[in-house]
Amino acid sequence: MSDVAEQVGTRLAGIDVTIIIMYMGGVFLLGTFFGKYVKNAGDFFIAGKALPFWAIGMSIVVSDIGAMDFVAVSGGAFSDGISVANFDWMGSMPAMVFAAFVFIPYFWRAGVYSIPEFLGRRYNTGVRVIHGTIWAIFLFVMLSLMLWVTGDKLFGTILGWNPHTVVWLMVFISGVYTVAGGLSAVVMVDVVQLVFMFVGGIALLALSMWEVGGPAGLREQMDELNPRAIIEIQAEEQIPFEDVQANLENAGFRVEYIKEAALPHEIVTNKFLIRFESLGIPNEHELQSHEVRRQTRQALTSSLGELADGVENVAIVELLTYTDHLKVLLPHDTDKPYPWTGIVFGLGIVLAIAYMSGNQAVVQRTLGARSEWDAKGGMLFGGLLKSFVPLMVAVPGLCALILAPDLPNAERAVPYMIATLLPPGLRGLMFVAFFAALMSSVDSNLNSSTTIWTNDLYGRMYHLITGKNLGERHGLIMGRIFTLIFIVLAGALAEFIGRREGLYVFIQTALSIFQGPTLAILLLGIIWRRTTQWGGLAGLVLGVIFTTILNSVDGLFPSDNPFLFVAWWSFVFSLIVTIIVSLLTPPEPDEKIRGLVWGHVMKDAEMQHVLHDRVSE
Repeated sequence: MSDVAEQVGTRLAGIDVTIIIMYMGGVFLLGTFFGKYVKNAGDFFIAGKALPFWAIGMSIVVSDIGAMDFVAVSGGAFSDGISVANFDWMGSMPAMVFAAFVFIPYFWRAGVYSIPEFLGRRYNTGVRVIHGTIWAIFLFVMLSLMLWVTGDKLFGTILGWNPHTVVWLMVFISGVYTVAGGLSAVVMVDVVQLVFMFVGGIALLALSMWEVGGPAGLREQMDELNPRAIIEIQAEEQIPFEDVQANLENAGFRVEYIKEAALPHEIVTNKFLIRFESLGIPNEHELQSHEVRRQTRQALTSSLGELADGVENVAIVELLTYTDHLKVLLPHDTDKPYPWTGIVFGLGIVLAIAYMSGNQAVVQRTLGARSEWDAKGGMLFGGLLKSFVPLMVAVPGLCALILAPDLPNAERAVPYMIATLLPPGLRGLMFVAFFAALMSSVDSNLNSSTTIWTNDLYGRMYHLITGKNLGERHGLIMGRIFTLIFIVLAGALAEFIGRREGLYVFIQTALSIFQGPTLAILLLGIIWRRTTQWGGLAGLVLGVIFTTILNSVDGLFPSDNPFLFVAWWSFVFSLIVTIIVSLLTPPEPDEKIRGLVWGHVMKDAEMQHVLHDRVSE
């Protein structure tokens, strides 16, 4: 049991346990209740097109927040500052407005079940299968990752619970109601979960700010924080703290103190957290420069390389100063993952729009809207709610810098805050918020990945073998089978996939590989009728290859994690490739693109009648 778990485990009050049990039971009953309304594939995958705007908006937000944000975004704020909040401020709200008025009404009128289905109609089966495979794998990986993050880093840290027990409990609860009720159950459970998440999140925010003395107190105390580093030394023997400090000071570093930094589950004998009085740099803010940071790391490594006989390697796990922690936009040459150029171009123009317009887990809710107005209104309402999210998840991570500055792992920031700040009752409510965050993310990714696997992968294979399309009953049966298989498999692989640090950067890097190419072919496919199937296929395939190369070449960009720049240039590259190949290949016949290009869908009265019949089928 971790130190935090030891502090909290014996203080879990009866009211906390009662709240948790009542919540889990209530969610289970609510979710399975909607199973009686599911009669065919349309009911299962798009809720029979009966969802109101307020349920859509709340479901989009709660499925997008997830337990990942409580852990990863707060950890990002702890290590990199408030700039991580741009993923909700600049990365969500403007993109959701854009999606509401451009993509969402188009998708709703087109009457599709999934984004790959649209791309298959607009281009060809190859594009549909490749895009569907990429998203299906990503959503499944996210499913396992979310299960392990909540089981290990939240409940394992706070209560010392066995993470495997938590994982399989969530597999059972969310799996049963998602199999039974499909999208209807997912959305209505999400509505309830959003309320709990906001109440718990706001309570944690208020208590965190109270403890640090408000915004002014937070800024004043952060200015007093000295730089810190976490250093791991591979050696044949245990190295005394005193020897590490002596070598650093001989090299010009002034050490304030040094502590053991290994986490309870890590078998590491020489991992140190070091707080410096000075790094020997004339102006500490110069550490934000990529070159100065490289030289400082090299100096640290050199000073410890001859520490003792048998030293095999010295790894600088973390090197932090806090001069830019309260800046919303960081300089272009910052070594952190969020420079303003990447935020504006890579995030604001590419990743955000691609995520809110091309992410099956988001768009699927609007496809189930009862009207076009509800589809657009749900996205806009979700954008309004999203504006409050950074305050709940990022600010407590900043406060943890003051209240627990020596946490060895940034992603333990919010769990620690819950363990030490929240009183009985509120602590149980916060556990409920985490359960809500987990289950909303799990059920959303589960339902969306199942939709893609059933309709875009299995359905295409079934059509190639038999020459027939999936029937409504057949689609419903296979959807439930895939749902059951995926949730069990995700639980089995949760620990294998989830044991990695830097979760938020990992997720965004993975998204940057295919979000740029996806947005390029999606946008061109809608607004430019001259786009051809071969142009779309080339833009997607070559774009993914291009982004993989960019991610694997060091030194191309100023940041150590350049996913924002990669996303921007992959989008530009895929646009160019798609346009060139389209101009070099014969145009698509009007019969094929009729109803799949913006002008046809939004302005053609005859086509509107055809699409209305298609949606009503």
